[in-house]
Amino acid sequence: MLPVLNFAGSGEELRFRDMVETLAQAFHLTAEERSELLPSGSAFLFDNRVGWARTYLKQASLLESPKRGVLRITDRGKAVLASHPTRIDVKFLDQFAEFREFKVRRPEGGRIDKAASDASRQATLEIETPEERLATAYKTVRANLQVDLIEQVKSASPSFFERLVIDLLPAMGYGGSRQDAGRAIGKSGDGGIDGIIKEDKLGLDVIYIQAKRWEGTVGRPEVQKFAGALQGHRASKGVFITTSSFTREAEDYANAINTKIILINGAVLTDLMIDHNVGVATTGTYELKRVDADYFEGE
Repeated sequence: MLPVLNFAGSGEELRFRDMVETLAQAFHLTAEERSELLPSGSAFLFDNRVGWARTYLKQASLLESPKRGVLRITDRGKAVLASHPTRIDVKFLDQFAEFREFKVRRPEGGRIDKAASDASRQATLEIETPEERLATAYKTVRANLQVDLIEQVKSASPSFFERLVIDLLPAMGYGGSRQDAGRAIGKSGDGGIDGIIKEDKLGLDVIYIQAKRWEGTVGRPEVQKFAGALQGHRASKGVFITTSSFTREAEDYANAINTKIILINGAVLTDLMIDHNVGVATTGTYELKRVDADYFEGE
């Protein structure tokens, strides 16, 4: 927040976009750092943090917006800079009544107990924007869901795991219809091949499947056996799915050979199940919205 206020210290009217770009240069951010997204993928991380710094400073009446998209330092902001603070954070802004009111304000105009909320929210407010806190919570919920999913899959029968693969691959766009996938998976059993599935609905190419629940880590010999089976069928593409994980040697081998073999371990499997709604149910949906600048363009 201090760099944002310093940038506005000249007293001139400034565009927010210019502020973002100038601060990015001042921090010597690389192109990779500038392109880093929030965990939700909804916005650039740096832009989002500058945006929330602007919001907090405005709520503390250190900045003002004389018109849309434009910022200007206030007399209070100038006084703060004149005191030469070494850091401006949420604790610093708490000295201003307007900011304290902002922290306990509910969107619908209600109130929450300040004493009960401040202690639990103070630390996270200082280091994360609201979007980041929401994204962090989402990642925690998703990680717990992955643990629960893999436990369920490992405890299920081999036939259920086969059905899971039949459900997942068509949901990802492979295998044509679910009926096609059901006929293909589990019917081969030929030299390490558990099934053959269409790559697309037209069947322009096929993918050979090895799908096994596994207790220990899958090593290179198993992957090499699968690769040999593919060569025996003159196949160029294969997917090896397991509930376990692969050794480094197995991964290196799959990456080194000409035959394209995709290794899907338990973590990737649960990621795909969540992303494609296989074995999971939606318990709630939250939409993040922002002001539509185009709507107010003619104002």
